[in-house]
Amino acid sequence: MFKSLNFKVIIFGFIFTFFSSFGQSFFLGLFNSSIRETLSITHGQFGSIYASATLLSSFVLIWVGKKIDDINIFKFAFYVTLLLSFSCFFFSKISSIIFLFIAVFLMRFSGQGLMSHTATTTIARYFTKSRGKALSFGWFGLSTAEFILPVLIVYLLTITAWQNIWISISILVLFFLPLASSFLIKKLDFDTREQIDSNETAIKEIKQWKRIEVLKDYRFYIVCLNMLAMPWIATGVFVYQSFITEAKEWGSFVIAQSFMVYSILSVVTLLGSGFLIDKFTSRKLLIFMNIPLLFSTLVLFYFDNPITSFVFLGLIGISNGLANVLGSSTWAEIYGVKFIGSIKALTTALMVFSTAFGTALFGFLIDKGYSIEQIAIVSFIYILVSLILLFFARNKLNPEYI
Repeated sequence: MFKSLNFKVIIFGFIFTFFSSFGQSFFLGLFNSSIRETLSITHGQFGSIYASATLLSSFVLIWVGKKIDDINIFKFAFYVTLLLSFSCFFFSKISSIIFLFIAVFLMRFSGQGLMSHTATTTIARYFTKSRGKALSFGWFGLSTAEFILPVLIVYLLTITAWQNIWISISILVLFFLPLASSFLIKKLDFDTREQIDSNETAIKEIKQWKRIEVLKDYRFYIVCLNMLAMPWIATGVFVYQSFITEAKEWGSFVIAQSFMVYSILSVVTLLGSGFLIDKFTSRKLLIFMNIPLLFSTLVLFYFDNPITSFVFLGLIGISNGLANVLGSSTWAEIYGVKFIGSIKALTTALMVFSTAFGTALFGFLIDKGYSIEQIAIVSFIYILVSLILLFFARNKLNPEYI
């Protein structure tokens, strides 16, 4: 399926998305109680610090992320590795609210932001014919981390201090990632591309858009409205799952068990979507991405039976699997790959921003007395409006050919 160098690029993407998990909400949330106990702060204080640090990281990512277009990919990955290692070490030294803010900023910026940005930009730039499959296999690294790390960390927290875990992660990152990067992508440069068989039809050359040009294109905003639905709605659901559980009277273990369905369907859709994208293109599949998410809000609105929790999170998992791959391949199809680093830096920053927005919006609506059913309708309206706009623009998403 993939040639030797192609396979190395995919493995690189897998490893970097796996290690991006250290800056993801699901991983940092595992240390929530330990950190609050250490600093003697409330849930609300932790949430405010987390959201504000995440917002700052999204703004910085816009400017730093574009540098991947200007320097060798291996060098960029090495700098990101050093920053992630330092960030993990700094996280182990949290001793005040200020240190917590800086630590969360560094982890969200280097982990969730730059690690996933480096992985997906490298794959999206390198691959052409097999971009969908390559991205789906690359994103499987994060899905693997979501399966393995929560159980591992919960166990480690019973036998050692949380600070020791972060120091160990810092050492692992510092020694393993440079070696892996050197073996996998040291020979990769800005112009390295997937080899296409000579007997295949030549691919038309498309216009390569700069970020400033993309910002003037109305299609970018319509696609973004759809791309950002999953991050802010899913983050709101994950962060406030206890509120949903109490409102629906599902019991404390129902949503936790439902995450198994979410994970399985997310992985299945993730792997399947890569083949569909290479066959039909991302532009044609984009309209289907948020339909399961739309139905999930209706399930949350209409049903209270505990079994519907599995349906609810399962539908979110399907949209998540599609969104992970489409979020990278769509931009490369429409705007080309020459400046994909700066474009992806912007869209990744918007994604990170939307997760903070979802946390803040859900919290605001809950504090204002909104029921979970009313919040579901707010989410439903957003998804529906963005889908309607995309439906009317769907035939105008083709790239401009030179």
